Amino acid sequence: TMAALPSLALALLCLLQAGAELPVQPGFDAEKFAGTWHIAALVSNCSMFLKMKDGMKSSITTISFTPDGDLAMELLWSLPDRCQKLELLFQRRGQSGHYMGMSVEEKKDLRVVETDYSHYAIMQELQQNGQESSTALQLLTRGQDVTPQLLEKFKELIPTVGLAEDMLAILPESGECREGTGRHAR
Repeated sequence: TMAALPSLALALLCLLQAGAELPVQPGFDAEKFAGTWHIAALVSNCSMFLKMKDGMKSSITTISFTPDGDLAMELLWSLPDRCQKLELLFQRRGQSGHYMGMSVEEKKDLRVVETDYSHYAIMQELQQNGQESSTALQLLTRGQDVTPQLLEKFKELIPTVGLAEDMLAILPESGECREGTGRHAR
């Protein structure tokens, strides 16, 4: 019976359900990874994301690295009425490809799980915000098109981190936020 399970085993079950942490891509090359990516698909159990996901559009993220190996991310989100620009900095955690974002209200653990540098990347983000923790996977592409094979590969990872396919948003191209404009391109 479940009652006979020692508390450690139960704690481990909880952790497994909270989403496994995927390993970082071996031999991650930050220099090759830098540059502009499109966020093509997102899956997450974050409650705010789940509320908004049907109206979300693809965003552009520009990634660069500091001399210390920290990851700087500039995001352009397409909102209904404007382009929202966000700048985030993640500190390198030991191996390259694994980063930690710290702000007053939340902790983020970001890892590059898989990338071929020129076409796609899959990133995992674990977020702890007060009592709520969430797991997300992001599919990034260099171009704006996502191949069915790539989407399939991405979908196969979803259950491995404890998420479900109905939490997935395949983000349509917004076409409105262009790099460097910060507003709607006419």
